[in-house]
Amino acid sequence: MASPDHSNDTKEKILQTTLDVIKREGFDSVTIRKIASRSDANIALVNYYFGSKDKLINEAIKGLLIGFRDTFDVLDHVSVPPKERLKLFLTRYVQVIQQYPELVLHTIAAGSAMFASQHEYGEFLQATGFHKLQKVFTEITGEERQDSLMMMITQIFGAIFLPSLMKPLLESGAGVKPAPIDRQIDFLFERYFPEHGGVKERGK
Repeated sequence: MASPDHSNDTKEKILQTTLDVIKREGFDSVTIRKIASRSDANIALVNYYFGSKDKLINEAIKGLLIGFRDTFDVLDHVSVPPKERLKLFLTRYVQVIQQYPELVLHTIAAGSAMFASQHEYGEFLQATGFHKLQKVFTEITGEERQDSLMMMITQIFGAIFLPSLMKPLLESGAGVKPAPIDRQIDFLFERYFPEHGGVKERGK
């Protein structure tokens, strides 16, 4: 009988293999047989741990989405100036994206064909995540209108996250090397929040 540690290692290997297949080949390429073969496991064991292909994919995606969810914690650190909190949040979010940019794109491209973990993350954003971001934007700008705050959030997301998702294409296809993420954020903040001063001016 396998030890608990060995069982956990096997499960992690199966999940990592699933993430790699989704990253390189897309959701439709995931099969229990393929994952078992590439994980050095057997089909019965994969089914024992996860029950079905959809449940396996859901668990693999959940790990990625937990990483995104955890980045919101920094927004609660009220001892840190709000603009710096926002910068830390964006930086950490991009770091998660950069682990698996193709997987994030595949997840977005799935559209309405979402797995349970994606629904859970959407519920988190609606109940908690967006409220944390709105509070920080209000601290920075004084804006309190919900529609304006959501426009700010989506614009900042687009300006910072899209280049990270497009980085492989920009570098290999267009010969464009994006600036480091901290420089991108500082550049954006200097133009997006000019009346509130740049990040480097906090505390003045």
